[in-house]
Amino acid sequence: MSYKFYFNGPILTMETDSPEVGAVLTKDDRIAATGSEAALRAELPEGTEMIDLAGRTMIPAFLDPHGHFPDPGFVALFRVDIAAPPRGDCRDIATALDRLRAKAAETPEGQWIMAVNFDNTALAEGRMPTRDELDGVSTRHPVWVLHTSGHNGVANSRALAEHGVTRDTPDPTGGRYGRDTETGRLTGLIEGLSAMGRMGDTDFLIDRDRFWQGFDACRDEYLSHGVTYAQNACATRDMIDHFASLPPGRDPGIDILLLPISAEEPALSQGPDALDWPDTPYFTLGPRKLFTDGAFQLQTAFLSLPYHRPAHPEAPSGMSYITREHLFSEVDKLHRMGFQIHCHCNGDAASDMFLDAVAAAQDALPRDDHRHTIIHGQVMRDDQFARCATLGVTISFFSAHIHFWGDRHLDTFLGPDRAQRISPAASAARHGLRYTIHNDAAVTPTRPLHLAHCAVNRRTASGQLLGETEKISAYEALRAQTIDAAWQVFEEDNRGSIRVGKLADFAVLDRNPLDHPEALDQMRVCRTVRRGDTVFIRD
Repeated sequence: MSYKFYFNGPILTMETDSPEVGAVLTKDDRIAATGSEAALRAELPEGTEMIDLAGRTMIPAFLDPHGHFPDPGFVALFRVDIAAPPRGDCRDIATALDRLRAKAAETPEGQWIMAVNFDNTALAEGRMPTRDELDGVSTRHPVWVLHTSGHNGVANSRALAEHGVTRDTPDPTGGRYGRDTETGRLTGLIEGLSAMGRMGDTDFLIDRDRFWQGFDACRDEYLSHGVTYAQNACATRDMIDHFASLPPGRDPGIDILLLPISAEEPALSQGPDALDWPDTPYFTLGPRKLFTDGAFQLQTAFLSLPYHRPAHPEAPSGMSYITREHLFSEVDKLHRMGFQIHCHCNGDAASDMFLDAVAAAQDALPRDDHRHTIIHGQVMRDDQFARCATLGVTISFFSAHIHFWGDRHLDTFLGPDRAQRISPAASAARHGLRYTIHNDAAVTPTRPLHLAHCAVNRRTASGQLLGETEKISAYEALRAQTIDAAWQVFEEDNRGSIRVGKLADFAVLDRNPLDHPEALDQMRVCRTVRRGDTVFIRD
């Protein structure tokens, strides 16, 4: 047995009845005791390892409420990162094309070149590249540039051919292929998950070896920021099979919750091809995932009112990715099968559709405590929060949008009035709702302290205040990524707070976040403890 004793620093438990304790004793991978340092010292088992916090603050390790692990590892190792400020330094299309040419020069002919994190709204030209521009990079390679939202991209001629798309290919429901308005020739633009197909999947071009390489890189990144429980929130069968290849008895170094896409059911869990999921405590299958709409950056998030400066006159309020009938059918199917549902709803019109579908499913088959969840919920209204409270629906807000795209929400997407309510966590709380906040990595990098800073201080990249009345406290922002994040996926009895019997998962911070809410983005994780062992320590 291995005992460890943590002392000499603030320990924030996220437990309402004892929010701070003086010391913690762990036994193997579990929390054995909490209380005052003196009381616990008096009964320490022989051979206990002493861990002096030296005045630093210990909290429960962070849980990722919504993200796409291990996609950040794939980006780091295998893709061309052309992120624009404030995330990267690609400021114009010419720079992006130069980086693609450099990649083409070192890539064998015929192999794919994939670029990610392209953000047309932050570039000098304010547009996506064209098929012809990507043909100028290479015609000997399929070239695919994926938008930072993950909801559209641009392909060169060879990539279009490999994808099987021609000028005569009809637009699918919830998607479209860009065409020249005069000639009808494909421009290379592919919008929507249904149109992108496998090219929009996070495992596109990833084989088993690359999967585990990306997994290790992503794990190390997450652990360095205090995250011990991550999500793959859109798991295809291929992605699930990659995770299922974990050798028996191997500890992968991080715990993962996988959310299979709705289309995989019922075949995933019933019938002759049902998944034989390995018996591992580290990877678990969780809620099933649905999509209703697209992204604000592309103006495909589905709003009840038009965008402030519409980019698509034919669809000034965005678009639905799914018909109302299909959404109702999918929600009913998953609800009857007993699954929790996480549904991507960026716009408020999309949230209306999902809430209507949940109400219909509940009327047909009432379920207590289903915890169906709206993912993103970026411009939800008070009447929708009231419906959530009635229906038992919870929300995970994409609060990082405040920093990364807040300025564009103000001047382009939503305008100065509606932008004040982007990710309205405080309003949700006023309606008694339990919520979480997320980064949606790799859309924005997994940085829990920076994410908390976004929700607490609500400053755009240029420093503008976005919604004073929607600010939450530092304590609430931490809860939204610890105990509330655990609760949202039915893990509250196992992780998310410092309580006897729970997993010994901790993050040690260089300062007390409750004392410095204005500087959360300047704080650092000094140590990460997972299942009782230190897995990251900052020099």
